[in-house]
Amino acid sequence: MPMTSPGNKHPTIDDVARKAAVSTATVSRVLNRPQAVSASLRSKVAAAVTRLGYVPHAGARALMLRRSGTVGAVFPTVDNAIFATAIDALGRRLAQSDIQLLIATSGYDVLGEMRQAINLVTRGADALVLCGLCQHPDLLHFIARRSLPCVHVMVHEPSGKHVNVGFDNAAAMAQATRYLIDLGHRRIAMLAGITQHNDRAMQRVEGVRRALQAAGLDFPEQRLVQRPYALADARAGLRQLMAQDPAPTAVVCGNDVLAFGALLEANSLGLKVPAELSIVGFDDLEMARHLQPALTTVRIPTQTMWSSAADRIVAAMGGQAFPRSTEIDVALVVRQSTAPVRSEKRGP
Repeated sequence: MPMTSPGNKHPTIDDVARKAAVSTATVSRVLNRPQAVSASLRSKVAAAVTRLGYVPHAGARALMLRRSGTVGAVFPTVDNAIFATAIDALGRRLAQSDIQLLIATSGYDVLGEMRQAINLVTRGADALVLCGLCQHPDLLHFIARRSLPCVHVMVHEPSGKHVNVGFDNAAAMAQATRYLIDLGHRRIAMLAGITQHNDRAMQRVEGVRRALQAAGLDFPEQRLVQRPYALADARAGLRQLMAQDPAPTAVVCGNDVLAFGALLEANSLGLKVPAELSIVGFDDLEMARHLQPALTTVRIPTQTMWSSAADRIVAAMGGQAFPRSTEIDVALVVRQSTAPVRSEKRGP
C-alpha cells in the first residue's frame, strides 16, 4: 500500500512531517543538521523518510547549505586499471562522508581537462580532484579565484604551492633504472608514455635520464620511444627499440600497460625474457604478478593515495586543517622479468 496520498508519487517534506508528527522545520534540521536534534527525533524522522521513500530535493538542499555535497574529478582516461582503482578508492572514501563523486575524462588534453573541470563546477561540484600539476594556467586561475578546494594527485610537490598527494615520479623511476644498472645492464632503453601535457610521464623519463647520467651511461635519443598507453602501441614501440643496432639489453616502461605490450612483443620476436631482454614496468597492476614471466615493476599504493586525496577534500570542505603536501611511499618489486645481463651483451 502506498504511504502517500493517491496520485502522489513523490512525497514531500510536508508528508514526512505529518507522518512523523513533527514540524517541517524539525524534519529539515534532522536531514541537514542531525547533530542539532535528539536521537529520538532523528529516529522518528528517519522512520518516516524510509516508509514514504522521501528523497530531499537536491537543488533546494544545496541552496540552503550553500554546497551540493558533490566533488568533481577529471581523469585522463578510464581505459586503464590504475584509474579504475583510483575512482573506486576516491568514491568509497567520499561516500563515507556523504559526498557524491562526479567524474569526467580529458584524454590527456589540457584544454579538455579545463572544460571538463569547469563544467563540473558549473554543475555544482564543491571541490575538484585532478591528476598531476600540469593543468592549463587558466584552469588554475579559475580554481584560485573561486577559492575552490582542489587536490592534485599522483605527484609530490614538497613546496606545497598546490595541495597534492602523491610521489616523486622521477625518483621512483630512477630507482628502477639503478636496479638494472646494478644487474650489469649498460644499454638501457625506455618505452615511455606520451610526455606532452603529462608531467608524470615527463618526470619518469627524467628519472631514467638522471640514473643513467649518474652512472656515466649514455641515453641517446633513439633509446627513448614514446607511445600511448595501449598494448598495440607498446608492441610497436618495443619493435622500434629492438631494431636498433646494438639493441638494448633492458627496457624500462612508463607504466605496466606498456610493459605488458613489451612482454607480448618480445615473445613474438622470439626474445627470451629475462635471458635476452629485461623489462621493468610501473604501477604494479594486478596482472603484473600473474604474467609469465611475472613483471618486475614499481608498486604504487593506489588505493592509499586516492583515499588520502579524498581525506584532504573532506577536510577542506569541512574547514579543517590538513597537510598541503603528502608523500606516498612507493617500492620496486622484483619478479621474473629482470635478470643480470649476459656477459656477451655488455657494451656501450
